[in-house]
Parts: sequence; C-alpha cells; structure tokens
Amino acid sequence: MSEIRSYGEKKEMLLEGGGGGGAYLEEGQCDSGIDFIRSLQGQPGEAEPRSPAAGRIPLDKIPGSHSQGKEEPADERLDSSYGSSSIVESLTGLQGEPNPVKEEDNEEERLRQQLLEILAFLSEEGDTLLHLAIIHCMPSIAFCCIAQMPLEVLEFQNDLFQTPLHLSVYLEQFEVVKALILKGVNTALQDRNGNTALHLACEQQSLECVELLLPLKKPVSDMQTRKSLQDLQLQNWQGLSCLHISTLKGNLHLMALLVQNGADINVQDGTSGKTPLHLAVENHDEMAVRQLLRLGAQVDSQMYNGCTPLHLAVGRNDAAIAAILCHSGADTLLRNMENETAQDLADGNNDILTLLPFDDLKISGKPVMCSSRTS
Repeated sequence: MSEIRSYGEKKEMLLEGGGGGGAYLEEGQCDSGIDFIRSLQGQPGEAEPRSPAAGRIPLDKIPGSHSQGKEEPADERLDSSYGSSSIVESLTGLQGEPNPVKEEDNEEERLRQQLLEILAFLSEEGDTLLHLAIIHCMPSIAFCCIAQMPLEVLEFQNDLFQTPLHLSVYLEQFEVVKALILKGVNTALQDRNGNTALHLACEQQSLECVELLLPLKKPVSDMQTRKSLQDLQLQNWQGLSCLHISTLKGNLHLMALLVQNGADINVQDGTSGKTPLHLAVENHDEMAVRQLLRLGAQVDSQMYNGCTPLHLAVGRNDAAIAAILCHSGADTLLRNMENETAQDLADGNNDILTLLPFDDLKISGKPVMCSSRTS
C-alpha cells in the first residue's frame, strides 16, 4: 500500500463537516484563555489538588474573595469588591453547571479524533481510505468509511479522477455501490476518460450495477431514498453515451433497459453524429439493428455528413442489414453531404441493387421510381 499523506483543505473540510461532528483543533492549539484559566488549579505551590469532581472553581481560591478561609454556600455571591466578582462570574460561566469529566469520555474523544485523522488522509495516487478499501476488497472498512465520511469526501476523485463509486462499479462490489447511492453521491462525476459510473457499468455489461444506477420508474425497496439520478444522455470524452456503449457491446437486454428508463434512442455521438443504429450497422450486428428498430429508432437518422444507416450498410456491402433497413421503410433516395444516395454507393453490387429502386428516368426533372425486382 502506498505511503499516506495529509491533504490540507480536504482534511479541514472533513473534520469540520464530518462524521463525528464538531470542529477539529490542530495539536497544540487551544481555545483562547479557557485552558489557561482551568490550569490555574494545577500550578505548583497549591496546597490541595483540584478535585476531579469539582463543577466550578471554589470561591476561597479566588484572590481578594471575602470567602477565603470561610465555608460559604457555593451558589451565593459573597464578594462585593470591584473586579473580583466579575472574575467569579466569568469563571462560573466558563465552568458551567457541574458536569464531571470522566477518563472514558476523554478516551472516546481521543479515539474519535484519531478516526477523523485516518479518514482525512490520501495516498500518493490521491486515493482516500475508502478508495483503498474498495481496491483491496475490504467491504467492512468501506461501509465504515461511508458511514463516517461526509458526502464531499465520498465523492473525492483520485489522480485518475475516479470516485469510490467508479471503483466499486468497476470491481462489481454491488453492496458498496448501493451504499454509496443511498448516501446520495453524485453519479454524474466523470473520470479522466469522461466516463460516469454508468458508462463503466455498461462497458462491464454489469446489469446489476446498471439497475442500481438507473432512475427506475419503480424503485426497489430502500432505493427509493436515492438523492441523485444518472443523466442517461451524458457523453464521455469520445462522445459516447451509455446507449452507444451498450450497442457497441451488442448487449440487447442492456440496450432495452436503458431505453425503457429514458435513454434517447436516437442520440448522436459527439464526434460524427452517429446514432446507436449507425453503430450497430457499422458493427454488422443484425440482432442489434433489429432490436433498435423494435425499440423505435429512426431508420433514416442522419449523421453530421448526412449519411443514413442505409448509406453505411450499402457502403459496407452488407446486403442483409440493408434488406432489414429497406423492409423497415428506409428512404433509399436520401442524399448525404456529397449528394450521394444509397444507390450511388451500391454501384456494382447486384445483391444490394435489387433492394433499391432506380431513379435514372426523370419526367419534368422528377425521378420515376422503377424497381429492379423481377416478378
């Protein structure tokens, strides 16, 4: 395990906002004057040590007090001289009502501070204790961290911009994923490749993680308390949405699950404008093409250069997918930015040409549709 170091402002944020409550004081720092006043009873030369059970400083210990050498009720003010009574009043206010400090309370506070110190450290790779617990498959420590850490630390990104949620999804630690989501972590945070936790779940084809991350219409049991939901249209730095990734993987069930939960089936990627249907055609994946068409994909969706899925199928000499698209109503005469129709691209491929109408014959400048099919 890599060397642990403190991480400054994040540490202060953890200790001020966090798991055990209360502000943290650096070692050697004390509150203004309180500890000094309380230490007066422990100065050398005192006749009697201060009783641990004392709730306030005895009046006969205050210099100038009329009660020195006398026994008077503790709750009655006996000093009438200027200055002395104000000291007694301030000390009484500082001490408060009798509240004995026990050794076990001090030990509990010390342990709490130690715990917060541990939770506030980072490894050289920027991993928090929770990151490391997930990496080393220690769920009990992970659950402890999730319970103790404030939300800002649970969402902390390491040097690869991975959150604990990214790692738990990648390693398929389902219970940790569920605990983080229930705690309300931001599921839309992106790693160095722009991937959210849901992108990784689709890449891993982990249906269980996907179901935990999706904004289900019918939440499962205690998952109803989730505070954050995944943006299904969010794209990584390659311009791919989660549906693009699941289509590239050819996972039909995952594709249907995403669409049923609100993913845009005609979403265009950020680089060339390809929809999931374009990607399925490029991959020569007939099953994915049929699945997307069943789910309602637009058969004539166009890329930024104007190419339809049929353009791609014809350009790749894929007669089987071209036939599926034509039977689904694809417009064979749509032109791309280079003014080409699918028929232009099919020149010389008789298997595909038999699927397409001819538009060579024109009357008044309009093409007359003729099919090459023979009866």
